[in-house]
Amino acid sequence: MAFFLWLKENKMALKATAGIMVMFALVLAVLPVVGGAAPQADQKIAHQEQVASSQVSRGTSISREDLILMARVIEGEAADEPYIGKVAVGAVIINRTQSGEFPRTIRGVIYQPDAFEAVTNGQYMRPLTRESIAAAQEAISGHDPTGGALYYWNPVKAQSTWVWSRPIITRIGNHVFAR
Repeated sequence: MAFFLWLKENKMALKATAGIMVMFALVLAVLPVVGGAAPQADQKIAHQEQVASSQVSRGTSISREDLILMARVIEGEAADEPYIGKVAVGAVIINRTQSGEFPRTIRGVIYQPDAFEAVTNGQYMRPLTRESIAAAQEAISGHDPTGGALYYWNPVKAQSTWVWSRPIITRIGNHVFAR
């Protein structure tokens, strides 16, 4: 109680405390969204929120939650890939939503059983990077470096004869992309 009485009488300390509390509240508001990304990501997040609520060039309406979920899958699936490889993984997710062979929503595609190894093994819950968020946004905005791929895999790891039967379109980083 004595501290609060002292704080009330000392206006400079009161202002400093209020300023610290405001900054702390702002940090807490940003960190959960981007998994601890630096403040430079604030502008990118604001832009993503604006785009996420609108129609994008592929005719897909994307919520902020779907954008973040997609970025999480990109991070889990392609963390060590070049940026264009991250965009390519995002493009496959978008391509699947527009194919009659898969669920029509981002969430439906991502949570389809055994569709993404990173979801199955939990790697999609890794901390997000600004690069994965930007790659998700770029894929949502219509950039598709895969040329319409619906599948991708690492040729060193893939042993499924079915996946190797798919027509290969391109290779980006350590992934092969196919229809």
